[in-house]
Amino acid sequence: MKSFLSVDFGAGSLKLAEFEVNESGGLRLRQFAIKSLGQEGAQETKREAVILKVLQETIAEYGLKSKDLNVCAPGFHVFSKFVKLPPVDPGKVTQIIQYEAQQNVPFPLAEVVWDYQILGTTAGGELEVLLVAIKSDIIEGLFRVSETAGLKLNVADASPAALCNAFRYNYGELEDCTMLLDIGAKTSNLLFFEKGKVFSRSISLGANAITQDFANESKLRFEQAEKIKIDEGFVSLGGAYEEPENPHQAAISKIARQFMTRLHIQVNQTLQFYRGQQGGSAPQRLFLAGGASIMPYTAQFFAEKLNVPVEYFNPLRAIQIDPAVNLEDLAKVAHSLGEVVGLGLRNLATCPVELNLMPESTLRWQTFNQKKPYFIATVFSLVGMAFAVGFLFQRLAAVETEQATKLDDQLKPLQNREQQFKRAYGDLKKAQTELDQYTTWMEQRHSWADLFRDIRGALIRVEAINKRKLGVDTGLWIESFTGLQGEAGLGGGGVPGDPSAGGGVPGMPMMPGGGEGMSPEQVASQRRAFEERYGMARRPIMAEAPVPGAGVPPDAGTGISTNDPNAITVNLRGVSLDHIAPNANKELAFAVEHELKTIAQLDKDKTALTADPIRMDETNLTFTFTMVLTRKSNDPKSAAGAGSPTDPGAPAPAPDPNNPNPNP
Repeated sequence: MKSFLSVDFGAGSLKLAEFEVNESGGLRLRQFAIKSLGQEGAQETKREAVILKVLQETIAEYGLKSKDLNVCAPGFHVFSKFVKLPPVDPGKVTQIIQYEAQQNVPFPLAEVVWDYQILGTTAGGELEVLLVAIKSDIIEGLFRVSETAGLKLNVADASPAALCNAFRYNYGELEDCTMLLDIGAKTSNLLFFEKGKVFSRSISLGANAITQDFANESKLRFEQAEKIKIDEGFVSLGGAYEEPENPHQAAISKIARQFMTRLHIQVNQTLQFYRGQQGGSAPQRLFLAGGASIMPYTAQFFAEKLNVPVEYFNPLRAIQIDPAVNLEDLAKVAHSLGEVVGLGLRNLATCPVELNLMPESTLRWQTFNQKKPYFIATVFSLVGMAFAVGFLFQRLAAVETEQATKLDDQLKPLQNREQQFKRAYGDLKKAQTELDQYTTWMEQRHSWADLFRDIRGALIRVEAINKRKLGVDTGLWIESFTGLQGEAGLGGGGVPGDPSAGGGVPGMPMMPGGGEGMSPEQVASQRRAFEERYGMARRPIMAEAPVPGAGVPPDAGTGISTNDPNAITVNLRGVSLDHIAPNANKELAFAVEHELKTIAQLDKDKTALTADPIRMDETNLTFTFTMVLTRKSNDPKSAAGAGSPTDPGAPAPAPDPNNPNPNP
């Protein structure tokens, strides 16, 4: 049997299934796949390129050979509405429905593809009509994707219609009122089924809202928040239940319950409208579908709120499964395959709802492609006739040659203009390239602030580690840095350690006015406070013992270039601790080097201590050392805002009133 593909281009994922008609005339599932589209899948400017890439990768990964394709547009792209028409002559139905479309579709009809389905009649003889419309450029984009992937697009359906067909095929025995809630990434679909009657509504609430709120609250990227939501998230049961110890779970559970509460309000409003305006009955059960519906305790939430039994929708209930399909993997995602099953049923038999949103331009192009072999045969026939009668035109060859010579003379000035145009076009492309470079530099301006925030965090961690190790406070700060636009000083003016020069004692808070006008007694008092804080008064300061290899980092001589536009040279100063422990200054410098290598924006292979030795300043009991830091040469957008691996995006700690020397 010839197989075909069904693809649901959702907002957050691409769902694909390969079907074939089995020997008994039913539908057999041969393969399936669900691939994430990421956050870009919901962005209109990038969506077409993203779904094309994912579709091509999926076809190659699964070795799919089928060329016929049915697709389903996502709910957030589709406008649908149920309308009632008065009893009219059957010949005027189409004219009246077109008038209703003009009144209800929120776009000019020339810009949309629309279709309708008469679902039945009311007791009063009114026609119940489902009206569906979608922007033409959306469908044409899906056609371009299909054609580029080497597939032939046959049916373009809407997700509510596909879900309706899948439900009717698998649960046709249910006559009383049943609800089906499909929770998607960007929108949700709510359908009512009752004795051959159907009603649906698209709700503008999707599970991406949970991810976005959690990402904002936890200061995480969208992709990280989505993974944590899937792995750890659940819907809070509310009431007096104990909050989880995991802070991520606690945050997600509250956000998820808030989202489900908003969704329940919309479901309840739709239910009231269905019963009041559509003459529906009270629902006897609820089926859950869609990727977000499997978040733990979702079924319990709606069972409690709606007071009806809740089950998960199984669109494969009446579908034959190929033995090669992994049933365990299929069971995990079966509730998400309602749309692709509904699309597959369009090739099997007449469905309760049959819509096709293929635009006229696409249909004309497909008709042309079907007739193309005949056109090619006609062209070859004409060519054969041309050769058969070619000898009759030999006498015209001389005239043609003469005319060609004249044309060559006329073409030369045009060719010169062509060269001028090409030179001008080359200058334009060069200017565009320069503009792109300037744009890149402008986009990078925020990443430097993020980098120095991460450097500050690294210095704070080194101070804390060293304090636990030695039992005394550690003073460590950036004195200056150079790179890119030259040197940028980070301290006040004057000579560090000379209060009379305005520099003050490193690590001590400055007096108002930067120390100007301080008496010798005040300077001596300030110095004693400095020595007591960092333990320098416990024993006499001893000269630094020479250590073999001291001041020569392992990366010395690796050829790190400070001419690199991504490299900066940083001079750091710290309070000397060699009187506390031998080689304490050297170990502190290497601890700084190790911690800075963990910063995501820095290239750890090009971030190192320089070959300069550690320098002691006996006048103010401090030492200095120098490092070269090199940023990674990748897209600045991906680097901007990246925190250290141990504490991504963590806010700066509050100032310690006992620490007179907070890092910059």
